[in-house]
This record gives sequence, structure tokens and C-alpha cells, in this order.
Amino acid sequence: MGKGGGCVPSKKKHPPPDIAGDGDTEAIPIPIPLDDQTDTATTTPVVMSTSTNLRIFIVFYSTYGHVEKLARRMKVGVDGVNGVEAVLYRVPETLTEDVLEKMKAPAKDVEIPEITARELGEADGVLFGFPTRYGCMAAQMKAFFDSTGMLWKEQKLAGKPAGFFLSTGTQGGGQETTAMDIVGDSLGMIPLNCIRMDIVGDSLGMIALNWLFRYSIRMGIVGDSLGMIVLNCWTAITQLAHHGMLFVPIGYTFGAGMFKMDDIRGGSPYGAGVFAGDGSREPSDTELALAEHQGQYMAAVVKKLSLA
Repeated sequence: MGKGGGCVPSKKKHPPPDIAGDGDTEAIPIPIPLDDQTDTATTTPVVMSTSTNLRIFIVFYSTYGHVEKLARRMKVGVDGVNGVEAVLYRVPETLTEDVLEKMKAPAKDVEIPEITARELGEADGVLFGFPTRYGCMAAQMKAFFDSTGMLWKEQKLAGKPAGFFLSTGTQGGGQETTAMDIVGDSLGMIPLNCIRMDIVGDSLGMIALNWLFRYSIRMGIVGDSLGMIVLNCWTAITQLAHHGMLFVPIGYTFGAGMFKMDDIRGGSPYGAGVFAGDGSREPSDTELALAEHQGQYMAAVVKKLSLA
């Protein structure tokens, strides 16, 4: 798979997802190349029409097209797994046309529809993609999550697997913090660990408070009694937790591609990623290969869960 050639396991150790029986207790296999799946299907046919395919929604927001390029490549990975198909959606734009024009943002592809909260409930799995804003998700994606209150109330998404993929402007711009629950204020001065909600410290580990944010359940904008600490907590994993969704990171299943140091590469164990720079940098072959791998990996997980 491009430069990430270390992610393909041997057939002896990991059978493909479509031949795993209901009683299979092995770990989720790393997706194998499409050619190998075709060979396996010859010996163990699985009759599955398009109408009965499992569907993974790839829901993204992209200002300049970097996240969209990852999404399109991710769809290739999902579609390469027998019995699973990907559907591309974008979330609604919140900026006005005149603002987008001043930002020199390209026009949106009209062939990719905008998703509604109700439609999200029809997915068997979801991959959310978005750029970062000061180490947090873009406001457009947060606005969409905020519109899913009815799904949350009825727990329509509970038990469904989900993952993230990202775009940042710099190498320290939040490839990991945007996906997990560690965020900083708009000046990047104070990160907060929202997973436990009881530890906060600066980047040198000099400040540790076990009580200040323990009861900050809302975690929107919080501050100490002197108003000296302000944090804006637009986290990603918390969205999944409240919906009861299953977070599926890719870990280091990309193999050798995760360890290459001879070129700049976005992405992390949390999901695929791209470094956009000033907007002129295009996703590298490795970044695109990682996105395709994440699509394959998520498809295998969704398929495995459907057989449980």
C-alpha cells in the first residue's frame, strides 16, 4: 500500500474478515489487499448484494481540500473490503460566501451532499474528518455534533464504531490533540487532560491541579477564581463517548509506514492526517496510503462487529 508496505500480514496468521465465523475470537485483522480477498472469496463465497452492504459514512469538513483528499482515498480503502461500502458526506458550512471568498477557499464539490443528523443514524460506522483550529476541531464539525441532540437522546449511535482523520497547518498543530481529549487555550499555553478531568499542567509539567476541573462537567470555558486560566474544550473523543460510540484508532497497524522518518508525514495512532502548511502543500503518497489503510481497517472492524 504505497509507502506503508509493512501493514500487510500473512494469510496464515490473519484470515480475512469475510471468512471469520461467529465464534472467531481472534483480534481484528489488518485489511488485506483486494486481490487476496478475491482469491479467498473463490473458496468461501459470500453472496452480498450492493443493497445489503454495510455502510461507513465518511463525514468531513474541508476548507481548502486537504481533508477531502484524505476522505476520497479513505473511501477507496473501505470499498476495497468485500461487503462494505463508503459514502462521502460533508457537514454544513457555517461561514458566509463573502468570508469564504476572502479566504480564497475553493468551491465545494456539489456531488458530495451535506449530511443531516438524522442521516447519520443510518450508518454502520463513521469516519469523521476535519482540520484543526488551535489544536481543536473546526467549528463547522463542532456545530454538526451539536445538532445531533436527538440522536444522543435516543442513543441511536450507541455501539457504532467511529474514527477520526485530520489536517493541520504545522507539525505541532494538533495531529494528536485534536483527536484525543487534550486541548489548550487559543494561545497554546495550557493543555487540559479531559479524559480524567482532574489533571491539568503546562507543557513543562510544572503545574498540576487535581481539583480545579474535576467538576467542570460542561468543559466549555472554565477558569480559576482569579480568571487567569481559560480553556476552550472542543474535543473529539468526548463526542463519541456521549453518543456511546466505539472509538477505533488505527494504532500502529500501518506497519513500517508509521516509523518512516525520511519524509514529512501527518497522521498518528489516532488516525490518518495531513500537514497542509500554508495550504499549498498537497498530501504525500504516505499520507494518502495511511488514509486508505484506515478505510480498510475500519471496514474490517465494522464487518467483524456485524458478525458478532
